[in-house]
Amino acid sequence: MNKETEKMGKWNQTTVTEFVLLGFTDHQNIKAVFFVLFLAIYLVTLVGNIGIIILIWISPRLRSPMYFFLSNLAFLDFSYSSAITPKMLLNFVTGKKRISLPGCIAQMLLFAAFADAECLLLAAMAYDRYMAICNPLIYPVLMSHGVCFGLVAGSYLIGTVTSLIHTYYTFRLSFCGSNVINHFFCDIPPLLALSCSNTHINEILLFALCGFIQMSTFMLIVISYTYIICTILKIHSTEGRQKAFSTCSSHLTAVALYYGTLLFTYLRPSSSYILNTDKIVSVFYTVVFPMLNPLIYTLRNEEVKDTINKLLQRKLIALRRIRSFFQCLH
Repeated sequence: MNKETEKMGKWNQTTVTEFVLLGFTDHQNIKAVFFVLFLAIYLVTLVGNIGIIILIWISPRLRSPMYFFLSNLAFLDFSYSSAITPKMLLNFVTGKKRISLPGCIAQMLLFAAFADAECLLLAAMAYDRYMAICNPLIYPVLMSHGVCFGLVAGSYLIGTVTSLIHTYYTFRLSFCGSNVINHFFCDIPPLLALSCSNTHINEILLFALCGFIQMSTFMLIVISYTYIICTILKIHSTEGRQKAFSTCSSHLTAVALYYGTLLFTYLRPSSSYILNTDKIVSVFYTVVFPMLNPLIYTLRNEEVKDTINKLLQRKLIALRRIRSFFQCLH
């Protein structure tokens, strides 16, 4: 911690106007490496997730419920990464680690809303795969456009409500010892560790709300895929089994990566927080995971890869025709 951070961290009042995000390091060379690395990851995240949204929107072939959910997953990944990464990159460049109180509130509110909504959306995607594989004859009826829209809207609504509750009760606390957050963004656990108030209610809310959303959606995913695997094993055709597994493997990979880090971070008492370790874990679900999702769903999905190839082929044909046209003019 440098002298400026130490000076800013010495507070003897309960009303804060700003916080200091301690981040990863004060070493200039390492900060430069982190900046380049996280900037590259963020750019891939933007291009990948926005690309998936555009691809699903313009392609008639990708109009099934699975891709409707995937486009919303891409939006959530893009959104909660954008709530955190730009500020982190700005801090690397300017060296100023301050974040205003309204900025901290907004960052927590947006991240918590999008992260909770993503848990619910991943569960909806598992339910969709269960209906498609285990009940294919009634799948179009049970997973109509209205049902899919309701599941997505419910995910956003519940995520927003739980985020508002967490944010309200977190910023009712007093921060009278220090305003230095040992993290790279305004997250709930480091703010609870920083507060000099009794955080018992906050910990109960964290266990109750995060625990309910994360564990209930995780169990729904496990139950759905238990039925899916049992159904797939009954398929006599090897090609049929491989096709069924390929549609589920991407989602299972995403679930394993996302839930592993979230459960580790949020379902523990504050006394067991190891903030430097938690920062490393947080990088995965806030920065790395939103980048990996587009890669997971495109590299392991034949329909998406075929659609991308056909679009690229059309673009190449169009470019060749334009080039031929100008050659004829000359």
